[in-house]
Amino acid sequence: VMHVEGVREGHQSEGLRKYGAAFPERHCFTLVFKGKRKNLDLAARGEEDARHWVQGLTKLMGRLQAMSQAEKLDQYPFWIHGVLQRADRNKDNKMSFREVKSMLRMINIDMDDVYAYKLFKECDRSGDERLEGWELEEFCRRLLRRPELEELFGRYSGEDQVLSAEELRDFLRDQGEDASLRQARAIIRTYELNEKARQQDLMMLDGFMMYLLSAAGDIFNQEHTKVHQDMSQPLCHYFISSSHNTYLTRNQIGGTSSTEAYVRALMAGCRCVELDCWEGSDGEPVVYHGHTLTSKILFRDVIESIRDYAFKQSPYPVILSLENHCGLEQQATMARHMKAILGDMLLTQPLEGQDPHDLPSPEQLKGKVLVKGKKLPELWHEPPDVASLLDPEEEEEEEEEEEEDEKLQERSSRRVRGSPMVVVLGDHGVLAKDASQVAPELSAVVVYCQAVPFPGLAHALRHPRPCEMSSFSERKARKLIKEEG
Repeated sequence: VMHVEGVREGHQSEGLRKYGAAFPERHCFTLVFKGKRKNLDLAARGEEDARHWVQGLTKLMGRLQAMSQAEKLDQYPFWIHGVLQRADRNKDNKMSFREVKSMLRMINIDMDDVYAYKLFKECDRSGDERLEGWELEEFCRRLLRRPELEELFGRYSGEDQVLSAEELRDFLRDQGEDASLRQARAIIRTYELNEKARQQDLMMLDGFMMYLLSAAGDIFNQEHTKVHQDMSQPLCHYFISSSHNTYLTRNQIGGTSSTEAYVRALMAGCRCVELDCWEGSDGEPVVYHGHTLTSKILFRDVIESIRDYAFKQSPYPVILSLENHCGLEQQATMARHMKAILGDMLLTQPLEGQDPHDLPSPEQLKGKVLVKGKKLPELWHEPPDVASLLDPEEEEEEEEEEEEDEKLQERSSRRVRGSPMVVVLGDHGVLAKDASQVAPELSAVVVYCQAVPFPGLAHALRHPRPCEMSSFSERKARKLIKEEG
């Protein structure tokens, strides 16, 4: 149960959406696991069975979250006893190495066989290739050992191997905490397991480990699990937790693309996700790592997953970073899908009453999805349905190639001179070369995150435009730091 992150009812996973049509939606549910383990899609015999499973698992997860470390430890002997009984196949109250390996699998310990056998032999004092009684207890105890914490405890507790409140206070101060005797005593009373030691304000090794492995002993300040910063500043005053190639579950060459990757990123607190959009069959755009063997997923399905999970972990805005490789028709389809699926979540207009020279704050943008992409100039003199703009990321790639190979630079410039050019004289006076075109429908949903080629620091400082943003290669960023820091 500790490994379950959530339970979803109905066809709410990629697997069930694709392959679950044969099962009634109310019979289905999905277990989502922590880490990189795949989802488990399940179908019950009936609607009532499914409801019992979902309610039961949800209740168990809630109880587990509410339990203290001490309460969990109280349950441990009953649980481990049950595991041992199941692992002892011949019911002789002795454990062979094969049965011990079976026990390790039952309690989700993935241990190297050589190391496990070494521990087994050290605990087998009778030498009969069986563990029983206290030998088995010793084996379990050694599984839980943390030598580095034992060494730390010994350093502060001295020869008596018992930590006084004063010694615990000294340890806390050495960790940079402004600790008092009163705080040290409070920690002992909360985490010490031995009743007599607790009454005398003393801490044993188990209590010390219990404290260090609890949330209170975490390097992360628990006060910061809730938003404590001022969230009313302009958006560009914040670091934004961002994801690259969000759709990939494994490697960038032949890995699997999945909507579940978006769910995991958003549930981990990510606020900017990337969608590499390419032309798909039947007029439907797809998301995948272009020119590779990665699998493809529908743009529409990605947007549905984002709608369902964008604000479950955080109320602050989510940015959809579009790397757009689609033609005009499927770009219009992308815009249509975003509007239809996201509805009021999608920001399509500047906020009313907001100073156009400033970006709005995360507080003002709560519950909103922003699109990052190219935007058509407002004063457009060509036919209104077609326009070309250089993709900032394409510009960076081109710059890198030019720096590496002068011949390539010459070829590139000849190609540009010899092909149709669209000149856009915007506020920057930037020259926009031939590149992928932008559909007006898609341009219209780009409001505060307009992707533009970088005009140079001097120009950007003289003519700040908060709604514009540029992408940099690492090489370009290092060059700017070195030359214009």
